[in-house]
Amino acid sequence: MLQLFSQTISNLKAENRYREFVDIARICGEFPYAINSQNGHKITVWCSNDYLGMGQNLEALKAAHEALDRYGLGAGGTRNISGTSVVLTKLEKEVVELHSKEAALCFVSGYVANDATIQALAKILPDLVIFSDEKNHASIISGIRNSKAAKEVFNHNDMADLEGRLRKYSLARPKLIIAEAVYSMDGDFGEIRKIIELAKKYQALTYIDEVHAVGLYGKTGAGWCDALGLSNQIDIIQGTFAKAFGTIGGYIAGRHDIVDAVRSVASGFIFTTALPPMIAAATIVNIQSSRSDDSLRQKLHQNVVVLKAELARLGIDIVKNDSHIISVLIGDAAKARTVSKRLLEEFDIYVQHINYPTVAKGDERLRITITPLHTKEMISELVRALQAVL
Repeated sequence: MLQLFSQTISNLKAENRYREFVDIARICGEFPYAINSQNGHKITVWCSNDYLGMGQNLEALKAAHEALDRYGLGAGGTRNISGTSVVLTKLEKEVVELHSKEAALCFVSGYVANDATIQALAKILPDLVIFSDEKNHASIISGIRNSKAAKEVFNHNDMADLEGRLRKYSLARPKLIIAEAVYSMDGDFGEIRKIIELAKKYQALTYIDEVHAVGLYGKTGAGWCDALGLSNQIDIIQGTFAKAFGTIGGYIAGRHDIVDAVRSVASGFIFTTALPPMIAAATIVNIQSSRSDDSLRQKLHQNVVVLKAELARLGIDIVKNDSHIISVLIGDAAKARTVSKRLLEEFDIYVQHINYPTVAKGDERLRITITPLHTKEMISELVRALQAVL
């Protein structure tokens, strides 16, 4: 039996799917620079999910330090047993304000928020059928699988396919449509408006994952649904603090009765230690900053336009989209790994290659995430390096 462990690793290596971590030390105050611990070189990070560089926001750091000194390191327990801090309660109110919803609930990660909430909804809604976009995140897939609810996986952004599947079920049967606002690999937007129309027609609830959109879209950073003016028509919005807001944790927001029911039955919430007060305090500051100041968002999208134009000028193939996600197509696992390795070793540029199962086999790529803090010089260096290696 023990040989199965080594056999698993051997198989992954043979398929060029074995994951090797790049050990870096981020430099607070100098993002997107970091130190490559392998050779001590200062590198430029082009694959961080800290989309706005809020992980080094001085006001958020100050709030975290104050909370650390006042409350200590951890939450001290689950939310039900001593872990509900005044700071965490305030954070949930901040999320309510951000999304203009009645209630919100914080989880330790965006993954857990999806996994636990979907399982809870299946417990709450007898005979639930879940309709899920085929390109939904692994956390959504996990939640559906673990819920043991009936499921219909519709073709990506194919509303005719979704409607055909909805039509198969009685209007009286509980139904839930799950999609993403921005899909993290191809960077296309979910068909939110049409999903809402179909949900109303077939009496389904709507669940939209905004993890790659919160902080980046909408006048206050409330996400893509807000940018479309449709947030009030979404039953459950799920998001994260670990990307544009620069900390860690996930959440859902929606009607009070929905959120309260999830809070009461979701095992991934009930039996997990709560977010530390220092994380909650820093996150509050970053959300407030995002809501009050649009300048970082605007700069990010300006940089996206510049980088996409430079890549197009040189004929470097990227996935076409209108979002901030920039994926350079490679199409081969070994080549993708080699390109990433050479960029780091020869040019001190860190872009992680993305292989199966994150993307389909033959769809391997480099996913570039530009931020407001990447300069024109950095963009030029990246483009020259990509051209040389590719």
